[in-house]
Amino acid sequence: MDLLDLESFRATPLKLQPYEHVVVRDFVKPEALPRINADFPQVEHSGSFPFDALTYGPGFRSFMDALESAEFRSAFEEKFRLDLQDRPHTITVRRYCGEHDGNIHTDSVSKIITILIYLNPSWDQPGGRLRLLRSGTNLEDFAEEVPPCSGTLIAFRRCDHSWHGHLPSSGERRVIQFNWVTTQRSRQLVMLRHHFSAQVKRVKSLFGKGAQTTPPEESAGM
Repeated sequence: MDLLDLESFRATPLKLQPYEHVVVRDFVKPEALPRINADFPQVEHSGSFPFDALTYGPGFRSFMDALESAEFRSAFEEKFRLDLQDRPHTITVRRYCGEHDGNIHTDSVSKIITILIYLNPSWDQPGGRLRLLRSGTNLEDFAEEVPPCSGTLIAFRRCDHSWHGHLPSSGERRVIQFNWVTTQRSRQLVMLRHHFSAQVKRVKSLFGKGAQTTPPEESAGM
């Protein structure tokens, strides 16, 4: 677990407005970030992909192992006062952001906790900074804005008003999304959707048509 700063995570208070969330800078330890990025999956398109459908190196595999550990789960159970032991989880990987990404949404009702971990070494674009919003209608009415870089973690409890999104951005924007979900069936449906989307993008790339078939939530703010 030397990749993750769980001590800082535990010490960071849970914020209750505009909904339950926590932001931890350098959650991925600075000395671990280069090794993870060196072994990051070679994704060629925008959109989110199941990590088990990708090819990556040992540094990234160690990172995935840390996210799937009992210690990681226990820290989130304590922070959000939940029992997650029997809840399935999903992990998806995004490398590139497109101009169509960033739409305001709350996440699907099958998700319990959403965790976003940003792996770009730095970020200088005005767009692409995740905003935690007070409403579902105004991207400028945000409680917090977070640059997607430097191993920063954002975690929130999904609810009917867990609105988030970001201004348009395009280019490399590395993010891991980890979710605990309500049931195994929910997990299967989510992963089936992402696997299908990944296959469509691969087929389209062979014909030079890009990758525009993206599930609605996948193209929203991460």
